[in-house]
Amino acid sequence: MHYRLLGNTGVYVSELCLGAMTFGTQWEAIGTLGQKEANALVHRSLDAGVNFFDTADVYSTGDSEEILGRALAGRRQEVVIATKVRGRMGPGANDVGLSRLHIMQAAEASLKRLGTDYIDLYQIHRNDPVADIEETLAALTDLVRAGKVRYIGCSNLPAWQLMKAIGIARQRGLESFKATQSYYALVGRELEQETIPLIRDQKLGLLVWSPLAGGFLTGKFTRAGSSTSQARRATFDFPPVDKERGFDILDALQPIADAHGVSVARVALAWLLGKDVVTSVIIGARRMDQLEDNLASVDLRLTGDEMAALDEVSRLPVAYPYWMGALGDDRAPGQSRNLEARLRK
Repeated sequence: MHYRLLGNTGVYVSELCLGAMTFGTQWEAIGTLGQKEANALVHRSLDAGVNFFDTADVYSTGDSEEILGRALAGRRQEVVIATKVRGRMGPGANDVGLSRLHIMQAAEASLKRLGTDYIDLYQIHRNDPVADIEETLAALTDLVRAGKVRYIGCSNLPAWQLMKAIGIARQRGLESFKATQSYYALVGRELEQETIPLIRDQKLGLLVWSPLAGGFLTGKFTRAGSSTSQARRATFDFPPVDKERGFDILDALQPIADAHGVSVARVALAWLLGKDVVTSVIIGARRMDQLEDNLASVDLRLTGDEMAALDEVSRLPVAYPYWMGALGDDRAPGQSRNLEARLRK
């Protein structure tokens, strides 16, 4: 296992993070793992060098946090635990969102379920359109200053909202997001358009969720259909994927997988691990064999040609205003020529 810096925190986390979304009994489409099965996955991950675990209060309405907390009993000082706030946790009008009221209640509940007195990385799960981001950041700052949270992060924010939050935090002297947890995969590279440049500029960590696009990149899916009815995407088609484009990507993945004698999924994970902007890739598993295959991705090193081939087949069309940048700097002689060739790159 290798370890990478979590943004500018000085904290090192394993380049693979075990996600606990499959823990609990209430999300049948995702996974219904009980304590015994979760213990086995967590302990195997620890043995493999994983020191980073991610969950959320909304996963199985708290069951995931409870199960993860029990699985990590006695190992708390060895690990970095991330959880999230925003989703609905009860029927009440304020049992959801990013208000100070809900954040404070949710944080206390997460601490209790996890069986810990601090959360290493507390993340807002997505934007709340009715909550003032300054109030949200102030509440999160109070949790940090009370010692209940070490660092704060976000998930699924558009780049403009993320940069707005960073600017407000800087202006008001509040805690700022240290990482973003975002969807990024060979079949989902939209993050590269605005968020990844922001991540590099602001020195944030990038935690990747659904690196296999909800199982699409496992090789179980072909143009003829799924090879198994047990695949998660067979019943829960998420995140959205352009299937035809995705099948072209799978066609490019298969020969690389065959050349290395590994699974298609392992190659897809290795492609992400080959990106220096990525801090940690969140893997999820319902079975031990799935976990073992995912863990082995850290030992797969793709060649430059293989990375280039996957980059090319999965590349998104250049959208406006980004193709304006392809015009070049007209202050330099000759830079505005060959526009068509540069737009194809």
